[in-house]
Amino acid sequence: MFTTRLISGIVLVLIALVTVGSGGMILFATTVAISMIGLFELYRVMKIQRNVIGFAGYLTVVSYYGLLWFHGEQYMMLMSIAFLMILMTIYVFTFPKYKTEEVTVAFFGVFYVAVMLSYLYQVRVMADGKYLVWLIFLSSWGCDTCAYCVGMLIGRHKLAPVLSPKKSIEGAIGGVAGAALLGFLYATVFGASMAEVQNPQVACALACAIAAVISQIGDLAASAVKRNHAVKDYGHLIPGHGGILDRFDSMLFTAPAIFFAVTFLR
Repeated sequence: MFTTRLISGIVLVLIALVTVGSGGMILFATTVAISMIGLFELYRVMKIQRNVIGFAGYLTVVSYYGLLWFHGEQYMMLMSIAFLMILMTIYVFTFPKYKTEEVTVAFFGVFYVAVMLSYLYQVRVMADGKYLVWLIFLSSWGCDTCAYCVGMLIGRHKLAPVLSPKKSIEGAIGGVAGAALLGFLYATVFGASMAEVQNPQVACALACAIAAVISQIGDLAASAVKRNHAVKDYGHLIPGHGGILDRFDSMLFTAPAIFFAVTFLR
């Protein structure tokens, strides 16, 4: 299992280097694909992946990314309201075929998976985005690694004993501190190339620390959904890791966190 997980992790890193490093259409298309697969995994847990409200969700994701690509951000609120009205129309005229919870998660899933993950692309197209985008990975995967190591070494107090018995408060603090240190070191190397970020070492360290706190909430939130529905993994697409949501659960939160943190901190 460890070897499989390691090989899959290396492959994921290589894919990230190519797609995120290239940016543009390659990263955009990759983000759309990951969003669609992640949404399908979430809908499958709720058993709405192949019915009409599920397809309404997929269509809304395509519409959202279309607006994002063609710079139609001013229409996104209209799209959201239209999506909600469509869902409620389906709910009313097919009653009692669908439950309220199914309609709610169909709406929620689009924002939880697709909109949140889209900030990976949105950070990449920011000024200095080719440098700042890597903070998303440092604060997500870096926090996970540091939290695991610190938790194994000195973890004593449970962070969420019912939801995730192996996570500790010490590990959570270590993850945040480790992510901040990684952000600081990253800015030490690349900060001089960031034209629009003042005090890049401070800004990147703070951004990674903020995102690391939020990333752990994202990780626990994904675990809570699985536990509520007695599911071990969201899927089996990534050997040793599970599905898209199992690997990118924390990144769903770090991507928008880095976007807004950098926007304000710089």
